[in-house]
Amino acid sequence: MYRTDEGYRSQKAWREIQAFLPKEYQLTPAEEPNEEWWNWNGHRIHLDRFANPAARAKVILFHGVGTNGRQMSTILGRPLFLSGFETVATDMPGYGMTEVAPGAVIAYDDWVRAASDFIDAERARDPRPIILYGLSAGGMLTYHAAALNGKVAGIVGMTFLDQRVQQVADETAYSVPMGRIGLPLVRLCTKLGLGSVRMPMRLAGKMYALVNDKAALKAFYRDTTSAGNWVSQKFLATYSSYVPAVEPEDFDICPILLTQPAKDRWTPLHLSELFLRRVKKVSVKTVMLENAGHYPIEQPGLNQMHDAIVDFANAVTKTAA
Repeated sequence: MYRTDEGYRSQKAWREIQAFLPKEYQLTPAEEPNEEWWNWNGHRIHLDRFANPAARAKVILFHGVGTNGRQMSTILGRPLFLSGFETVATDMPGYGMTEVAPGAVIAYDDWVRAASDFIDAERARDPRPIILYGLSAGGMLTYHAAALNGKVAGIVGMTFLDQRVQQVADETAYSVPMGRIGLPLVRLCTKLGLGSVRMPMRLAGKMYALVNDKAALKAFYRDTTSAGNWVSQKFLATYSSYVPAVEPEDFDICPILLTQPAKDRWTPLHLSELFLRRVKKVSVKTVMLENAGHYPIEQPGLNQMHDAIVDFANAVTKTAA
């Protein structure tokens, strides 16, 4: 089911983007992850894997709507690998190096099902505990996948955004009219059979706040596999209205960690708190990342994120053991 191919070895965009990271977070050719593909429902899901058979736990990394798996490998994949974990960064359908099945129109529901099925596929390889990490929209994806799958040891999110809440839609959309008028119109168009019509993601959300460095943002915009991507009306419609398998009041599967960038101009802390304060049956912890933007390229936030996830992973895997 897994096979290798060219993947990111032939793409320049991620190298341009990683140049804005601290030197210790930039991957040299010898440090790049192994690239694999996982066949799922006709799609070839691209994976970046830092394999460590001796690791006590595995961390699966999910990107958001303005990033891809390789951008997770740089800020967390290799650093967590160096700290003793196995890591796997996914490219969800429509992003990164993943090849979408011919004729398929991707829904957010596909992301959730793919994430849950991938957890099962990884558990079939070995029984080690699995922890999920998600950046931006990937944060809520960790929750949705865990709620559907029920077999993870912990989840870590950069944000936890319930897009069904109007305040969240208002503050994360490109503008309030987009949240109040645009998203309902997108849902209507999808119901009328126009779900395959695509639009730039940067016009739907506040992509201009993805990073706090203007030059880095320009590099992201040039990358059509991440921030420069176009998405379908169906994806936006289903992303903005997805109903989780378990609502937060009943979630009892695993502990939750929020790693919140202190200088996040897209999804500030209070938006995640709207969701997390509803979680009562498991522990919820928040760690603030100093000086860090939404996609963190700054210190000391990057190191703080790494350290918080290591501490969290060690704690939950001891419990799982």
